[in-house]
Amino acid sequence: MEASYSYSFPLPISRCDLTGRLGVADVFSLFMDAAAIHAQQLGVGAEAMIGRGLFWLTVKTKVEILDQPGLLEEVTVRTRPIAPEKVRSIREYRLERDGVLLARGKTEWAVIEIANGRIHPMGDVFPTGVEMAEKPEFDRPFARILPDFTGAEVLGTCRVRSVDIDIGGHMNNAAYLKAVLGLLDSEALKTMPRREIDVIFRAPCFEGEELTVLRRETESGWDLCVRKPDGAAALLIRAAGA
Repeated sequence: MEASYSYSFPLPISRCDLTGRLGVADVFSLFMDAAAIHAQQLGVGAEAMIGRGLFWLTVKTKVEILDQPGLLEEVTVRTRPIAPEKVRSIREYRLERDGVLLARGKTEWAVIEIANGRIHPMGDVFPTGVEMAEKPEFDRPFARILPDFTGAEVLGTCRVRSVDIDIGGHMNNAAYLKAVLGLLDSEALKTMPRREIDVIFRAPCFEGEELTVLRRETESGWDLCVRKPDGAAALLIRAAGA
């Protein structure tokens, strides 16, 4: 059974930002789409997992952006799962153009049991016979982001809309970055730190919730917090480098 998956396509206008190049949030979306397709091929896609009373939970994602391809340029996305640990699993990604690396990333996943919300062991999640690498090639550690944003700048607020909700009933992972970046004006979006972006998921958000986004400057860029109405941090983001 294939332990990796790749596909190539001309970059569509729907994935491009105001500069005509692949948007920052769209890098994450492309990787998530590839993961979903490959998981389906492996028999552990969303519907198959729900049929088993299980659901994939994104814990952390880290992406390094080296270059952003332009409209209709031919690009290739590659992804593969890494051999899981007891309750966590890593999947890594690459975005290439003509064999040249443009971006890479990895996501840490867990599996929850729908009936009780408990973490499910990874031992029986993947089918047998899939040979997986022991470690990801992209070995930079996930960022550690302090959740205390006392005194930080309030960047703005956004409401979770019906179009933001995924099959699990909560805000889609890819929708968060779109919502956060939508609070920036054009110049800020063009110049935001983007070499390395970490997203740490802490709590789900649901339709109708009013989220507050806070930002603080760091030595290398920005830390951002997406805060739920009760004040809890739903999401922490670190954007670093030029």
